[in-house]
Amino acid sequence: MDCLFCKIVSGEVPSTKVYENDKVLAFNDINPLAPVHILVIPKKHYTSIKDVPDSEMEIIAEIHKVINHIAKEKEIDKTGFRIINNCGEDANQVVKHIHYHVLGGKKLNP
Repeated sequence: MDCLFCKIVSGEVPSTKVYENDKVLAFNDINPLAPVHILVIPKKHYTSIKDVPDSEMEIIAEIHKVINHIAKEKEIDKTGFRIINNCGEDANQVVKHIHYHVLGGKKLNP
């Protein structure tokens, strides 16, 4: 598979890991838009939320648990943070592997 994020999961492409468990990987974005800008991905490949079967939707809950953990660890849980998931071409999804951007550490524009 020629997926950048799958290559990061396998270790073929390096990343700055922030969190990892058996299902989810989180790493710093290489082009941060905020002082804290972390990508959170499932280790299993799904192109977007549209491709996660109902029977596997627990991965989305796991991703959100990890986001809460990271927010506390990075101390943005009290001041606030933004979660972004781009889904498909019109949303400007660049990497075709479901991922969530977690941004914080400053006052974000609306």
